[in-house]
Amino acid sequence: MDLYLKGKTAVVTGASQGMGRAIAKELAMEGVKVLATARKEDLLNSLKEEIAAAGGVAPLTFVQDFVAADGPQKIAAAALSGLGQVDILINNAGRSRPLEIIGAEEEWAAAMTLDFDRHRQLTQQLLPHFIARKQGAILNISSTYELREVNASAVAKASIVVWSKQLSMQLGQHGIRINCLQPGLIDTDNIRPFFPGNERREFAGREIALGDFGEPQDIANMAVFLVSPRAQYITGAVAVVDGGMRRYPF
Repeated sequence: MDLYLKGKTAVVTGASQGMGRAIAKELAMEGVKVLATARKEDLLNSLKEEIAAAGGVAPLTFVQDFVAADGPQKIAAAALSGLGQVDILINNAGRSRPLEIIGAEEEWAAAMTLDFDRHRQLTQQLLPHFIARKQGAILNISSTYELREVNASAVAKASIVVWSKQLSMQLGQHGIRINCLQPGLIDTDNIRPFFPGNERREFAGREIALGDFGEPQDIANMAVFLVSPRAQYITGAVAVVDGGMRRYPF
């Protein structure tokens, strides 16, 4: 299926590994010019090499600490300078942050900064550009939020969902769509430490309809569809990619 993405441009945060890396590569394979941004230059360079070897459109890379106070401004400026225009924004950066019942204030603040504030700020940096062009697709990678223990990242990501739904009503008139993608348990460095030894196999067999964790490519497949013109009538939605998992472990 042609997703009609060839020639478009995109910004992907947290693009050096895991789900962000898979999304950036899949966009490039669909003909999208991607600005891939993350903190680790070596991983961004290997992403560029991987895309080139696979025959995708060579991405631009931008090394930036997303949580720096001026991170969103610098990323937006680099994107507009390097790409000329931005058609797609994928807010992906984040990490799981489980806490005790009474969590440290600095951990709560760090979670809200990384998993909500910086995504909101980057989006707001690019919204005038989207509005002026009367088009744009924004996708926020959220989190499972029906957890059994406190996780500050999940709370912040739930805020992203509410904010996205509110924005969708106001942005539709400008031709801009905004959606969220909620992953289940995906086999990434972020998740593996929570399931040592045989725990992954045992949990997946008991709790996940399809019997195993997902792969970053499973998230990339849905993400690329949601930002494509094929999804032109989808906004304010939360797409779930979790293999049929309906109970959450941590």
